[in-house]
Amino acid sequence: MSRTFRLTVACPDRVGIVAKVSNFLANYNASITEANHHSDLATGWFFMRHEIWADSMPLELETLRAAFAPIASEYEMQWRITDSKEPKRVLLMASKESHCLADLLHRWHSGELECAIPAVISNHDELRSMVEWHGIPFHHVPVTAGDKSEAFARVAELVAQYQADTIVLARYMQILPPELCEQYENRVINIHHSFLPSFAGAKPYHQAYQRGVKLIGATCHYVTSELDAGPIIEQDIERISHRDSIADMVRMGKDCEKTALAKGLRYHLEDRVLVHDNKTVVFS
Repeated sequence: MSRTFRLTVACPDRVGIVAKVSNFLANYNASITEANHHSDLATGWFFMRHEIWADSMPLELETLRAAFAPIASEYEMQWRITDSKEPKRVLLMASKESHCLADLLHRWHSGELECAIPAVISNHDELRSMVEWHGIPFHHVPVTAGDKSEAFARVAELVAQYQADTIVLARYMQILPPELCEQYENRVINIHHSFLPSFAGAKPYHQAYQRGVKLIGATCHYVTSELDAGPIIEQDIERISHRDSIADMVRMGKDCEKTALAKGLRYHLEDRVLVHDNKTVVFS
């Protein structure tokens, strides 16, 4: 892939934003390979994502950021410019279920996900051999029910040690402490079945089967201190019927989880997700 710079912007909507940014890029002979805009009429906010062919510009990343800063200040922008040649460092966390972790490792191994995976953390040891087969360090950090502070202190150390940009909870069945959620705001991604809040707790597919649901699915979202209430990135669904057994529902639910998580992570890695007021704009 050609090296690109990705400019993302969120700001109060007003006339002239697109023209100002376009003129700025044109002055540096920048070639825009992808452009996305969205005006949210309900909130009065504007969102933008431009992908720029890096070789078409005479500026390196830090110089480009410095040159763009006055425009960002003028329009009160929340913005960033990233470089596609600098892949994000994604630390994966899992428990006993392997389907989401195995899927992400396969996609990374085959080059479908452009990122670095420096390590995997788990509160169980069952998935060690699969992770280490991929040449990735595996850290078993048991979580004690009575006092989880020691375990999460160790998790925080590992996240810092590996300089993680993003944390993915690939069916990690523990609740992260609020301070970790806040420190990595909009950089912790989770996946769960879409029965919540109707069928919370143990065996949600059994509960759904008893109620005769017709749709199952999965939700990929950013993690906040409020459980399963963070900004939604991606969702997937599957229609079912009375002919499907509980085992069928579990199998199809896992497929939905894998698909939604992989898509959501890819959108995040490519800087396609902009968050505003616990809601996302996803330029997919």
